[in-house]
Parts: sequence; structure tokens; C-alpha cells
Amino acid sequence: MKLRIQHTTKYTYDAPVSYGLQQVRLTPASSKHQTVHNWDVTISGGQTELTFDDQYQNKTLLVKADAGTTEVSVDVTGEVETHSSDGVFGKVYGTAPLWHFRQSTLRTQAGRGIKKLAKIITKAPDALDGLHALSTAIIAAAPYSTTGTEAGTTAEEALSAGGGVCQDHAQIFVSAARVAGIPARYISGYLMMNDRIDQDASHAWAEAHIDGLGWVGFDVSNRICPDERYVRIATGLDSRDASPISGVRLGSAQEAMIVSLQVQQ
Repeated sequence: MKLRIQHTTKYTYDAPVSYGLQQVRLTPASSKHQTVHNWDVTISGGQTELTFDDQYQNKTLLVKADAGTTEVSVDVTGEVETHSSDGVFGKVYGTAPLWHFRQSTLRTQAGRGIKKLAKIITKAPDALDGLHALSTAIIAAAPYSTTGTEAGTTAEEALSAGGGVCQDHAQIFVSAARVAGIPARYISGYLMMNDRIDQDASHAWAEAHIDGLGWVGFDVSNRICPDERYVRIATGLDSRDASPISGVRLGSAQEAMIVSLQVQQ
């Protein structure tokens, strides 16, 4: 499936910014699951200082805001052909060992609620069945909701709040899987929804490593495994590692963000 993507993230400030530095992870890599035919990232109000692959092989731009700017825009356009439809990413490994993906982070540290969810996996006849059951249990305990959580919300906080977005669902999943001893990681990317072209935001899902299969994807929010409608962008232990854009700035200026995203065939 060939997917065309147009994605703009615009930051505006109510006062000139003296210094700002952002890591932009918005460039997909070609693999046996997807072929990037063309891709362009354009920065307005800032300059790309460095391009590198981070510790998870995410293609990353280091962007410095122009001194005194009141607006920084990141515009992405491209076309990706996807090939995978079964949710199995497979036995594809980078430099990070599997044990690394059993580690907890501040955003995925398990509390009482997540530890209870993790028991669903251990009670299942096998790991794959247990992870599917976990996915179902998460969406039942924390239905999709755009209120109540934010970018820095932890997995346990989202579960306790009783709802969350795809970021929260993915972090709850990886946290519970790790409690059960299963390597798990957070994935950010794009999803083409069948009923519309304009999307609310980029997407996130989780992957768990299963012996014999390798990495298997789980989109808790949509109750499915990733198929050919998904474009993979970045990987990490949590939403911070795989955030499309993250950074720091100096000064007292208030920031506002506007996102526009279209994904279509």
C-alpha cells in the first residue's frame, strides 16, 4: 500500500526565543516492511545543525531555533509503500540487546495496577495469547480518551485515570509486558484511518518480543495488530525516546503548538 503523508508541526511563542534546541524524529527508514520512495523535512524558523542515528537507529535531526524567532515550523512530506499486514515485525535487531527492553523507565514504572494487569500474561497458555489478552484488558480498563492525560503522563497514572490516548495505551502495554519478563518497546509513526484523510495526530503502538516470532506489534487503542496502514518512524523504551519532536528552550516565552496531519493513499 502506498501512503502519502503531509505533516506540519508549528510552534509559536508570545515573545522572541533566545535559544531553542529540538530533536526531530520524523524520518522513516526503509526495511522489508516499508519502502520510503521520497521524504522531505523542511524547517522554518530554525536550522538543522546535525543529522544522526540515535541509540535505537532512529533517524534524528538536531534543530536549533533562530535567535529571536517567534515561530518554528517542521513540515514533512513523503510517500511510503508498506508491505507488512500481519503485525509481525520479526527477528530484526539493532545494537540494543533484548534485556535492555525489559528495563523500566520513569514513564513506564509499574505500580499496583500494572502489576495486576501483568498477571494476565502469566496465566495465559502462551506468551502470544497472553499479550493479546493484555491488550484487550488495557482498553477495557482505560478506554480511549483525549482528556485526563498529557505528554508526560506515566503509564501507571494513565491507568489510574481510567483512560488515555495511544501513547498511554502503548506505555501501559510495555510496562505490563516487562513486569512479566517480556522485552517490549514503544513505537511512534503514522496510521491511515479508513474513514478520513485528516488525522488528529501521529500514532503510537507497542511491540513485544516473542520467542520464535521476534517482535510483534499491538495497537491497543484500535484493538488490532499493525497492518499495511501503518508507517513506522521511531522506537524506544517509552514515549520520550520515540517522541516525534522533543527539546529545550530558554526564556519565559509561552509556547503554543498546532499540528496538521494528512495520511492517504
